[in-house]
Amino acid sequence: MAKSRSFSIYLLKENYNPLNSLKEGHTLELLQEEDTNLPEESVMYISDRPVNTPWWKSYWNIDKNLIQTQKGALVFLKLNENWVALTFGTTYHQLKDEAFEYDFGIKTTLNALDPKKIKSTDILQPENAKRQRVQSPTASELNFFQLNNDETILKKMTGAVRQEYQELFKNITGGNNIRVSSNLQADEITELCEELITINNKEDYKTSFPELQNIVPVKDPTVLNQLNNILVEAFNQDPAPMELVLAIPEIFDYETDYKIKYSGEGRSDLEFADVYIKGYREYLLDRQVEEINSIEKFLSHKLKIVDDNDILIKEYSIYKSILFDCEYNDNVYHLCDGEWYLIQKDFIQKLSDILDPLFITEHNYLHQCDHKREDEYNNSVRDAFTEVICLDKENISPNGQYKVEPCDLIFIDNDYLELAHIKISTRSASLSHLFNQGVNSVELLRVNEQAQNKLLDLVQENDNMESFIREGKYRVSYGIISKKVNKKSNGLPIFSRISLLRIVNTLKMMNIPVQIFYIFDNVDRKKLEEDTED
Repeated sequence: MAKSRSFSIYLLKENYNPLNSLKEGHTLELLQEEDTNLPEESVMYISDRPVNTPWWKSYWNIDKNLIQTQKGALVFLKLNENWVALTFGTTYHQLKDEAFEYDFGIKTTLNALDPKKIKSTDILQPENAKRQRVQSPTASELNFFQLNNDETILKKMTGAVRQEYQELFKNITGGNNIRVSSNLQADEITELCEELITINNKEDYKTSFPELQNIVPVKDPTVLNQLNNILVEAFNQDPAPMELVLAIPEIFDYETDYKIKYSGEGRSDLEFADVYIKGYREYLLDRQVEEINSIEKFLSHKLKIVDDNDILIKEYSIYKSILFDCEYNDNVYHLCDGEWYLIQKDFIQKLSDILDPLFITEHNYLHQCDHKREDEYNNSVRDAFTEVICLDKENISPNGQYKVEPCDLIFIDNDYLELAHIKISTRSASLSHLFNQGVNSVELLRVNEQAQNKLLDLVQENDNMESFIREGKYRVSYGIISKKVNKKSNGLPIFSRISLLRIVNTLKMMNIPVQIFYIFDNVDRKKLEEDTED
């Protein structure tokens, strides 16, 4: 029996081929040998070069020759109407981000998988760019992985394939690419790739995984062009909108010693400890680039992760590293990992129907904001109302556990002990933290006597609160300091709405009412930021 070998396969986009799919300045060498087993019309590049000396050689004064080497290969295979790229080693880094179909791997995998035999999932929560991998020791159904189809994007999945595909391969992993193991010989690999494309063109996933339909990729070139124009316009705003974030576009091992650099407009000595839009802007200004004039710039500019020796660990286009959501033609779209997604209208309406009634237009205690910082605002409410206690930065967690803040402000209102959480921002990541804070504190107070006692100590000046704490009669409120006072849920980024829905459902199961209130912001935050920078 032939040995099973692993293949990593990318499907190139239309109009991409071996001549235009590799990055400028790539280090691969074109193989020009004859009498190989390569299929007809295929093209092979190899990587066989010294990389560098590890930094610890000189650090420990070691004499031994320790030059690191890098070996790999990249094969372009011509199919009937498409080209595919097979990568070995780390040569996939040499493919242009825009050259291959991002959903090829995940869609093919969803079509081929047995829905009851999933082994691993990689998911993304766009609201805060949180990436998570969940693995099962045994083949399991999708619900085991706790994939919330309302608020996550499935980026990668691994599992056993259905019976009809087991002659080709037993298991499949799909993300941007496909990884399968096969015992097929070299002259049969083209047939394998053709079969994978056939599977990709099916729509079996709509039946096998119907719960994954709320967020779908955009393929219309006209729409994509308009969305990219919106992105460029948004980036050039000063400051860029809160819905635009820069992040490493895959799960990354943060235990690695690393630093961030940018390229595309010439060399710069600037380096950064982490990934932020601000760092990328600093790089552009350092290279005398004041404005991005086309999406091609985001495609050609690179976010580089390098080690202490400045050896490249990973590299991505800026375009692939951007998270952004916007509206166009009454639809909501989200950019993630270089792919635009449409959020289905009926799902948006569902969010509005559930969340909008929770937004209130008046509040007995939360007044307008005239303060630069949240703590200043919280103190102003406390000073204005003697019955309000400020608990900002206080802690009710049991001894030895991570800090849990009960709320920012606490008071009795309409037969409830209200736990008010305040945030100056409508940025997705900030709101996610705000919403989760409301759940975390209530959950702890409901089940942990030590947390209850700590809260009682914090509010002992108000005797009336004790009975509410003992009975667990709470109401959670979110005060969002913003100028979007009339927009209800539509004033929040789409994935913040999705996150809020999850939080509301969690609190509802605990019989905890929720309300959201826009606190009008009288402060010019843009001017404030400019003054701070000066």
